[in-house]
Amino acid sequence: MRTDTPPPVRLTDYRPYPFVIKHVHLDFFLEPTKTRVRNKMTGKRSFGEHALMNLDGENLKLISIAINGLAVPEEEYEITPEGISIHMPAGEFCLEIETEISPETNTQLSGLYMSGGRFCTQCEAEGFRRITYYPDRPDVLAPFDVRMEADKDAYPYLLSNGNPVRSGNIGTDRHFAIWSDPHPKPSYLFALVAGDFDVYTDSFTTMSGKETPLAIYVDKGDSDRSAYAMDALKRSMSWDEDVFGREYDLDVFNIVAVRDFNFGAMENKGLNIFNAAYVLADGQTATDADFEAIESIVAHEYFHNWTGNRITCRDWFQLCLKEGLTVYRDQEFSADMRSRSVTRIKDVIRLRSRQFAEDAGPLAHAVRPDEYARIDNLYTATVYEKGAELIRMLRVLIGDTAFFAGLNRYFDSYDGKAATIEDFLNAMQLSTSEDLRNFARWYSQSGTPTVTAKGVHDTIARTYTLTLKQHTSATPGQPDKIALPIPLKTALFSGKGRRLSTKLNGQANDEHLLILRDFEQDFVFTDVSSAPIHSLNRGFSAPVRLVDGLNDANRSALAAADNDPFAQWEGLQTLARNILLEMSKDEDGDHKDSLSAFIDAIDEAYTATIDDPAFAALILRMPTVGELILDQKDADPSKLHATRLKLKRAIARHMQGSLVATVQHSDTGVFDPSAAAAGRRALKAAAIDLLSGLQDEHADRIYESFLSAPTMTEKLSALNALANVENGGPSGEYFDKALLAFEEEWKDTPIVMDKWFSVQAMSIRADLRARLHRLCSHPDFDFKNPNRVRAVAAAFAMNNPVGFHAPDGWGYEFLTDIILKVDGLNPALSARLTTSFESWRRFSPDRQAHAEKQLRRLDDANLSKNAQDIITRALALSSN
Repeated sequence: MRTDTPPPVRLTDYRPYPFVIKHVHLDFFLEPTKTRVRNKMTGKRSFGEHALMNLDGENLKLISIAINGLAVPEEEYEITPEGISIHMPAGEFCLEIETEISPETNTQLSGLYMSGGRFCTQCEAEGFRRITYYPDRPDVLAPFDVRMEADKDAYPYLLSNGNPVRSGNIGTDRHFAIWSDPHPKPSYLFALVAGDFDVYTDSFTTMSGKETPLAIYVDKGDSDRSAYAMDALKRSMSWDEDVFGREYDLDVFNIVAVRDFNFGAMENKGLNIFNAAYVLADGQTATDADFEAIESIVAHEYFHNWTGNRITCRDWFQLCLKEGLTVYRDQEFSADMRSRSVTRIKDVIRLRSRQFAEDAGPLAHAVRPDEYARIDNLYTATVYEKGAELIRMLRVLIGDTAFFAGLNRYFDSYDGKAATIEDFLNAMQLSTSEDLRNFARWYSQSGTPTVTAKGVHDTIARTYTLTLKQHTSATPGQPDKIALPIPLKTALFSGKGRRLSTKLNGQANDEHLLILRDFEQDFVFTDVSSAPIHSLNRGFSAPVRLVDGLNDANRSALAAADNDPFAQWEGLQTLARNILLEMSKDEDGDHKDSLSAFIDAIDEAYTATIDDPAFAALILRMPTVGELILDQKDADPSKLHATRLKLKRAIARHMQGSLVATVQHSDTGVFDPSAAAAGRRALKAAAIDLLSGLQDEHADRIYESFLSAPTMTEKLSALNALANVENGGPSGEYFDKALLAFEEEWKDTPIVMDKWFSVQAMSIRADLRARLHRLCSHPDFDFKNPNRVRAVAAAFAMNNPVGFHAPDGWGYEFLTDIILKVDGLNPALSARLTTSFESWRRFSPDRQAHAEKQLRRLDDANLSKNAQDIITRALALSSN
């Protein structure tokens, strides 16, 4: 194993920056290969006697340095690969630095780069240092003025943060624009875009009566497809005023959509830059999942205006402070825009599929870790999704009144400042008697707690004693765990499914909040006349794994009677997991009775919820192979897939009539992006998925559904169904015929073609390996485009566990080949792909051997620091 990895950055090593930057003025002379940047900073020393000023900088060509108008001699500064150190005079200063950069050759897509012939920036987390020398850290805040100069015909739009000040021509060929952002901001929020676009415009009147122009800049011909994103933006602005009392604070708000982007979007103050995939949508080219994602991500980036921009992070260890809180806000927005119960279930599915797996492997880390090697690798499901769950759990613990009072105090106290988790919790603490010092442990302890429940009914005393235990397994760097405060919303039901009103600590209610504070704790309910069935963690009130102590009959009763939608869905999911794991373990056993009982429970729940199609679609959902892997040691994804397919067939056979009726029903008229219409399409997709389990019996019907599909959602659900039936019969031909038709129709629309690539990468077919290699040789495949690489490599490695974890190791080898090609172009993308190896130790010994071989191959390849960080951590427990 390599031993030359750089030392980690530690939270305990944080020190304030010794200089205050009062104001920044940037001049850009934009040219694709030789852009000049003049950086004029005014400021003063804030503390200390040392005269050395350290500025970050990478891949910069220095042209000149001047302090207070005087050129700085070479002996007064030192340049290193990481930046520059300058000897500064005492008192206030004006530091001017001019550099030259090459955006056109910047394939990392970090800093200033070219995308589709346009200039674009991405500065979070440490991209600004690739633009100019600067203290590139989140606790250095300053107002920015920006002047851009460029060719007028090639780059008619010149955009930056803040408010437009002035623009005009320079001779006949060039022009300029000046922007001013009055709000002090860190460098990671800087943004610049220059290019030619179509523009979709609108406006929003804030709660104080200020009319704010809004604009979305997109590729030529795509302006109509940004209408939904604009609608989502306006709803976000209104919702943030209504729910959180937060008003927009600049004269304009702009969004730019670009094709080449490492992330979903970026919240730069007043100029959000988006991956085009999360802006452009209509019924013909986007699925309902795309519409949901656009709505959520547009809201997320807008909500950052307060939780991230107005109040930012003191250091990158506090990343969850802005991301977890903002994810929570966008989840609440989505819940209000759509179905709260369906949104909650989808949030939990995402958490379990990515974050629980992260917590269970070598890449596990705390929501706020003590150290990191590369900040780019801290943008994880733990920081985002689990961080949001901590905010939600805090609200459950202290109640709505205290929660919103604390949030308002936080906004008022830290506006314009760089804050910490402690600052946030201290603002909350003043509104509650709950000791948040104990709650703070959730931020520092990694791993997913498992809560085990056991209930005992005392007929004579009429009591029900519920014993709860918590346990968190060891994670890297944290072998010993402490007890966490875990709030569990709980209700008791009679054996006949009636919710009981019971007393706990003298308080009568039909739902109680149990707070498990110790490793083991008893909760005694009184006035319980007969043995009840407990419903725990209702609404998923805590991000834990639950061993509920119930039998399948109890769970079936709850699935039919529980009035909490999440608990009802979870009961069926638990039944499904148990049956699938049991069938997988004992392939030759007789599971007829348990299978029949489960199918009856599914059918009954489906019938009861059919008037809520979106929820009914989730009722039909089976746990994925990826989820089941977390419940097995020495997992065999191929066997789990075969078992899951067997269960799908049994359900489809039993419910065939109602499923066919659902597939045959279609909405008429103009495409409707509403939650209600999306729910109907989701139910149809779930029905098609189940019918595909019957293999060629319904291949004709599924293929016809593809050909006649009026929306991309329906077309893609049929294509996915054709992709995942077994080979042989007409279904194999139908899949390839459908692919040819899809490509012919959408070959000139890159965002739609990404779906074409992904469907194949996620398919379960005998020719998958050859198909993947053909995709990578396709004329439209581009290793420099993150969306296209993710459409193949990430879709395969992260969403096709059967193929990726193939017994002979070819899936690991394929991904390794991709990583080796991508790393030199885009280290951030390479590192993200490498995280696909995070669960390699959960599999059979032969698979582990194949995975380790490829990780060793990567370890020996002298890859980027980003990728090497992931590789080192993945191999840490297996050093030979």
